Amino acid sequence: MLSVSLVFLFSVTSLYGFKVDRYGLLMPNVRPNVPELYLCTPIRINFTTNYYIVGFEPNATMNTAHHMLLYGCTKPGSNKPVWNCGEMASTSEQESYETASVCESGSTILYAWARDAPKLELPQDVGFKVGGHSPIQYLVLQVHYATIDKFKDGSTDDSGVFLYYTERPQSKLAGVYLLGTAGMIPPMTTEHMETACAISENKTIHPFAFRTHTHSLGKVVSGYLVTTDSRGRHHWTLIGKKDPLFPQMFYPVANQVSISEGDILAARCTMVSERRTVTYIGQTNKDEMCNFYLMYYVDEGEPLEQKYCFSRGPPLFYWQSLLNSIPDKDASTLD
Repeated sequence: MLSVSLVFLFSVTSLYGFKVDRYGLLMPNVRPNVPELYLCTPIRINFTTNYYIVGFEPNATMNTAHHMLLYGCTKPGSNKPVWNCGEMASTSEQESYETASVCESGSTILYAWARDAPKLELPQDVGFKVGGHSPIQYLVLQVHYATIDKFKDGSTDDSGVFLYYTERPQSKLAGVYLLGTAGMIPPMTTEHMETACAISENKTIHPFAFRTHTHSLGKVVSGYLVTTDSRGRHHWTLIGKKDPLFPQMFYPVANQVSISEGDILAARCTMVSERRTVTYIGQTNKDEMCNFYLMYYVDEGEPLEQKYCFSRGPPLFYWQSLLNSIPDKDASTLD
């Protein structure tokens, strides 16, 4: 990996039986100046060598960072050491930081963190391939600072993630598939925000972990594999569900499944609003989000080119417009 002032490189003892190094991708002591600020910082990866990320260790607390995302990019959104990468930047936000997208091209999510989630280690022989012949030539860390009270005394922040990586090729390449919605939540109601997409590539993926994310209105987030029999009846297998206000870590899947071309992935966020105004999907803490992250590996070849599954959400999209035999109660309750 490229060694720059933003990064700390350590050799660590491997638990996998081969050499693994640790690389710290951290915010370079930034001082957020407005609430709801999204900041990004990049590193370029050595393009002559394939690297395999096998673990992620967060360096953050929920008292400072609302959430963090780690993106892989072919080209980052900016060449600056730090930039404002929120989609709703105002003029006042742009005074200290240039505004740009996270990635200019080749965007994919590798890791996500919120609510003091712990370290994540991938299964044996599984890794995210970056650098070298991979389309991921840069890593970009995005941190959402919902509040800035901590920084009014001049304090700075180095939130980020330590990456555990190796040059030893891993036989099973990892990927992340993100399901989410747009839409709105009416006041004083329970709403189901739902999405569903068919896998369109001739590949088989094996999910091993999932993560949920909403803001304060989320009560249950669930994800399913949906298969279709010869009569057109849908069969639902739970991949995972959680209370999104618990630590937003990657949890082991509820059922070991293999997902192939034509299979459907579906997710629901059950939202309960006691607000007297409409709540929209958006980036700020006053808005909502509905996300279900699926981390998987492939036995051979490259991960899916298909990275995202987003619907228009309520009131324009619900599962019932595409799917049958819906496990309505199971999808909105916790065991």
